Amino acid sequence: MTPIRMAQYGTKHGHAGGKLLAMLRNPHVEVAGVYEPDPARRAAAAQEEPYRHVHWFESAAEMLGDRSIAAVASEGLNSQSLDYTEEIVQAGKHVWYDKPAGDNWAQWQRVVDQVRKQGVYLQMGYMFRYHVAFGQIAEWAKSGLLGEIFSVRAHMSTWLTEAQRAVISEHEGGIFYDLAGHMIDQVVWLLGRPNRVTTFLRNDSGIVPAFKDNTLGVFEFDRALAFIDIAAMEPRPMARRFEVYGSRGSAIIIDRFDPAGDIRLCLEEAGGGYPQGASRIEVPEQSRQEMYERELEAFVAVLSGKKAPDRTLEHELLVQETLLRATGGIQE
Repeated sequence: MTPIRMAQYGTKHGHAGGKLLAMLRNPHVEVAGVYEPDPARRAAAAQEEPYRHVHWFESAAEMLGDRSIAAVASEGLNSQSLDYTEEIVQAGKHVWYDKPAGDNWAQWQRVVDQVRKQGVYLQMGYMFRYHVAFGQIAEWAKSGLLGEIFSVRAHMSTWLTEAQRAVISEHEGGIFYDLAGHMIDQVVWLLGRPNRVTTFLRNDSGIVPAFKDNTLGVFEFDRALAFIDIAAMEPRPMARRFEVYGSRGSAIIIDRFDPAGDIRLCLEEAGGGYPQGASRIEVPEQSRQEMYERELEAFVAVLSGKKAPDRTLEHELLVQETLLRATGGIQE
């Protein structure tokens, strides 16, 4: 197939370097270049890997006005990226949009409407959609192997510097706003739209008082509860877990997300080729960069007509609506 020409708008998102590297490595993508609005950041990034290998656009208009560029990765700060994405869509280009989808719910709805009208494709950068263990658990849950799901628990804490906390503190919800979308993406994929969302957004370290650094979200469904807890000061390496409990079995990602941890599967009765009782299911070691590359492979396959999108626009709206319900951007 003819390579798809892509560009990158922004470099300040935490995933930006990895996403550019994925584009540079993909044989079906030709990287046209990068635009970074901040001159100081551009000068610094131009000396770093992988940015030292790319062309730099002088303006957004130069990049977005290039008709040979079919798609753009939106990689600004969380406070910038929704505006960037709207510009990309208005230019009639497909967009690989790094999470989350901004603070402005009305603007995000408007952008999705523009996506539909323009006939372009938008894929959010929730990398755990392409994580082997998350994918396996979703398959078990949706197949009925685990029975009726009544509880999902997710722990995705991290460790941030004072400077990182200060940057994210401008978002209501703090660390929950920054990271919970990854887990909400998984929860609503399994359970749909929550009836009620309750959150506890605390500052317990005192390092940056405006930054919510110890957080919990409780999501209520007709016949299930989900719990997502995220803090910003967990000692490294972090012990991340994802747990799904059903009436016939449970599945738990043990200890870490990247590289992928193994799964503890427990079944009331043998099924799906697995024995009764507890089993440890080994999954391939999968780095975060490999997840980025699988994301991009899916994005390119949709653009080339080889597959349908893995998530609908309705799902992308639901993830962001649920995150904003949890962080105060939408009132319950």
